[in-house]
Amino acid sequence: MRKRFSYSKLLGYIVVIFSTLVMIVPFLTTVFNSLKTYKQYMAFPPEWLPDPVRWSNYTQVWEQANFNAYTFNSVYVAILSVIGAILSSSMIAYAFARLRFPFRDTLFMIVLGTMMIPGIVTIIPQFIIFKNLGMVDSLTPLWFLEWLGQPFAIFLLRQAFLGIPAEYEEAAKLDGCNPFQIYWKIYLPMAKPAMATLAVFTFMGKWNEILSPVIYLVSEEKFTLPVGIMSLAGQFKTNDQLLVAGALISLVPILIVFLFAEKYFVEGSKTSGLK
Repeated sequence: MRKRFSYSKLLGYIVVIFSTLVMIVPFLTTVFNSLKTYKQYMAFPPEWLPDPVRWSNYTQVWEQANFNAYTFNSVYVAILSVIGAILSSSMIAYAFARLRFPFRDTLFMIVLGTMMIPGIVTIIPQFIIFKNLGMVDSLTPLWFLEWLGQPFAIFLLRQAFLGIPAEYEEAAKLDGCNPFQIYWKIYLPMAKPAMATLAVFTFMGKWNEILSPVIYLVSEEKFTLPVGIMSLAGQFKTNDQLLVAGALISLVPILIVFLFAEKYFVEGSKTSGLK
């Protein structure tokens, strides 16, 4: 039995190591490609390690492209989207989880049902609405919808609120708290893991979003990072390694957000309905 256990444990380690290599090797290849000269980048057969190492690729792509504006626009959209998603979705989720009103469960099922509607179906109606409101070629359409509540976010936070013991709410009522005070002072602080999970998902989704910015944005100074990097393809046609460097620069904010929210993100993934 010990041998059998050892073999199964060894097999598990092999699977984990192999899976790690499958995921990390392409990333390392991208990092090495961003540090090469164009000649070495295009060499065949491919050369694994850059020689010489060109750290100047990062400064060059930052200086030649409008990365300051791209980064500001992406940060602006992502932060407003995160704030809007947390506030609007948490209010709706609290109502579905703790308040009693007619057709509550029916309305919640309708909200969940909208998750099955492909996003591509709503693009044209949304564009027509924003065009009539005069919001085309602005950053507003990229974050505005998050302030109206998102079905997945509502479901995620509702599950978190249902996991909080009702005794806290009863004690708050005895102390004279109204429903909004209970939501703001009791449920939101106790749902930090779920909100961190939602914040990471929303930030990553908005930071990497390409379709909506391509549809709504026209002016180059309003491009977000993904669209800005795509627009560099013509500018750096004979310097593809600079495009790779620009793509890696865009990953840094996501890594920073995840590192700060990792503790709550992992806890929220286990306890707020994702399991």
